[in-house]
Parts: sequence; structure tokens; C-alpha cells
Amino acid sequence: MLGEYRIEGRRAAEIAASVERGVGAGQLGPGQLLPPMRELAATLGVNPNTVAAAYRTLRERGVIETDGRRGSRVRSAPATTARGSLRVEAPEGVRDVSNGSPDPALLPALDSVLATVAGEYAGRPTMYGEAPVDEEFARLARASFDEGGVPAGPVGVASGSLDAVERVLLAHLRPGDAVAIEDPGWGSLLDLVPALGLRPVPVAVDDDGPLPDAVARALRGGARALIVTDRAQNPTGACVTADRAAALRAVLDAHPDVLLVEDDHGHGIVAQPLHPLATGAGKWAFVRSVAKAWGPDLRVAAFTGGAETVDRVLGRQRLGPGWVSRLLQRAVVHLWRTGAVEPEVVAASYGARRDGLVRALARRGVAAHGRSGMNVWVPVADETGAVARLLAAGWAVAPGARFRMEAGPAVRFTVSGLTRADLEPLADAVAYAAGPAPARSYG
Repeated sequence: MLGEYRIEGRRAAEIAASVERGVGAGQLGPGQLLPPMRELAATLGVNPNTVAAAYRTLRERGVIETDGRRGSRVRSAPATTARGSLRVEAPEGVRDVSNGSPDPALLPALDSVLATVAGEYAGRPTMYGEAPVDEEFARLARASFDEGGVPAGPVGVASGSLDAVERVLLAHLRPGDAVAIEDPGWGSLLDLVPALGLRPVPVAVDDDGPLPDAVARALRGGARALIVTDRAQNPTGACVTADRAAALRAVLDAHPDVLLVEDDHGHGIVAQPLHPLATGAGKWAFVRSVAKAWGPDLRVAAFTGGAETVDRVLGRQRLGPGWVSRLLQRAVVHLWRTGAVEPEVVAASYGARRDGLVRALARRGVAAHGRSGMNVWVPVADETGAVARLLAAGWAVAPGARFRMEAGPAVRFTVSGLTRADLEPLADAVAYAAGPAPARSYG
């Protein structure tokens, strides 16, 4: 079962460390089945409870996963393996359409905003013991949530959407719990869930968001949480419609104890209306980052949710960083007040490039997806070959492996660096590299 590798140890910590050494050295590969607990206990001459404790530790650290009677095995994608490393470096002369970053020309200038905030800070600097959320930030964030139909709830601030999602998951889940997650989906989130000792359960998506039947299967299978991207889903551009939101709410109604986490990834950069799933009942959280509209380096995300959820997150936050810099919160307040970004203008700019590329590909018989946001997702038959051929043609794209678990092979394009003149040449290169792909859901 283990080949030549021998698990050693007399105590649970020693056994767990032995398995981790084998994984780190590559002697226990992804998917490697571990011995049943009683069998390993007999081999080592220890009590089965000792091996059970070792396996529990390994699950909590994200090293192994257990699937009932099928036993325990090394994770197929160890938590320490970042999907961001699955990238194609663009050599000189090659256009990089892989990075997922916004168009710098559409971001607001921050120099005067930061100078204004620094001047205010000089008169009244933030000290220990003050409220973690700026009062005006909370008011404006709550008004924005209300406008989008997000249920009432207190407001918190995190260092970006991934930080908020992590804190919400840790507030309610325990290591080993299953989390239903979009597939394909955000690579950083696909890394985060197993890194927290949680078990990701893939849920297929189409242009309208997660498929209700797939979500229902995941929740019936024991998933304790569901994470949904409402708009500008990364990497597919999916956007939850009113009908899809209603169908997903019906599924969630049958599982009232499931934690719902929504990420409005397209806030400030899309024209499509928001259709939140949260109703205000049960355990829920809704997250919005300013990264795509106002710049990734602001590292500010507003979130709301049930009172218990927000209280748990802020309470744990106080024991760590304490709060998100109120200087940054005040900078966001100034950007909000001054209307520094016009969402309609930004959405139209990204939409023209995204829709133009999708149409250009369709004329060449290539099915592509991108209802909203700044990314286009193209299913291909041979992902590695398509990436290599596009690179040879002068285009560096993101391999679909960065974003998928069970979904089929694909490549992702970010349109924020494209001009209208780029669309036809890029479509030609994609048609040559990928060939026609059937129109289908991403699952």
C-alpha cells in the first residue's frame, strides 16, 4: 500500500510527523492510500486510538482526507501547494493576458485622497481601544448593501475578500467539515479551504452561477457551508440571475443549518444587477472588496451577516490584527463620497472588451464564457497544448488547472489589458490553439 515508505512513531504526534515527512519528501504521493487505523496500530504496536488521533491531526492540517469506508489518503492537492504557482511567465515580446488584474487606467488616483486622509489623521490619530469599524465607513457600506437588496446586519471590515471569507469559515466550521465551492472557481479560495483543514466539495457552474442540482447534492452529502460568487465570477464571468438565485434559495431552505458565504466579486465593475441569496435567516455572510474597482493594494473589504457571525469574526479579529487600518477605511470613505469610480463607465469598458472577444471567438467556432467582469473562460480539449501553442503565438494565458477541481480543461483570459485592435488577432490565435469547443456547462 505504501511501497517502501514506513510510517514510524509511538505517539500520535510522532506518527503524524512521520506521514508529513513522507509527503514532504515525495515518498507519499497525492492520492496515496494510508493503512487502516487498526492495521497501522498493529504494525506499530500502539493503541488504535493513537493512530486515530494522528490521522485526525493530519486531517486538521490539510495533509490527508478521509472518505468513510474508502479510508484515508494523501490529499490530491496538498494544502501547501499554491495554485498561483500554476502560471505561465510571459517572456519578452509575449502579451500577458493571464494575471486577473484590473486596468490601471480605470482605477482612481489615490494621491490626493491619501493626502487628505493623512491630514485628518494628524488632527486625530487612531488609538488603541477605538471601534474597529469607522462609523462613516459602516454607514456607507450598509447603504450600499441596502441598495443591492442584501439583508440587514452589522458591518465589519477585513483585509480583502479572502480574509473575510477565511474569518467567516473559521467562525462556524471545524477541521474536517465539507465546504461546497464553485468548480471552476477562484484559485486562492480553492487553496484556502483545504489549508484550513476543510474539505472542498466541487459544485459545477454555468453562466448563471452554481447549478442548483449540484448544490443540492453537495448539501445532501454533508457540506456544512456554501460559497457563491454573485457577479464577475473568477474565472468564468458567471453572474447569478434572479431565477437562479430563487432556485438556490429553495435548495438552501431545505438545509437551514448550512453557512452561506457570498462574494460580490464584481462590485463597482459590472452592469448586471445583484441578486443575493441571503434572506437574513440562518448563518450567512456577504462580502465586498474594493480591489477590482479602486485598486488591489487598498486591501479593504466590507462584509455583513447575521449578528452572531459578525460578532464572532470581529471578536477573533481583535485577538489578531485588531482592526483594518482606519486610514485605509477613511480613504475608501473619501472615494465613496467623491464618486471616484463610475461603475457604468468601468462596466462598459470591460464589457466591450470581454463581449468583443467572446463574439470574435464565436465567429471562429470557439465557445467562450464571460457574462460579467474582466475574464473570459474557454474550454479546450488539451489544456497544456493550448497554453503552449498560445505562448508560441505571443499570448500568455492562465491554465485552467489553477481554477478547477473536477471541471474540464480550459484556459482563462483577462481582458483588462486588451484594446479593440487586439481582439481579432487574439481570437485567431485561440482558434488555432484550442480548436472548436462544444457549448456546455463547466462541470
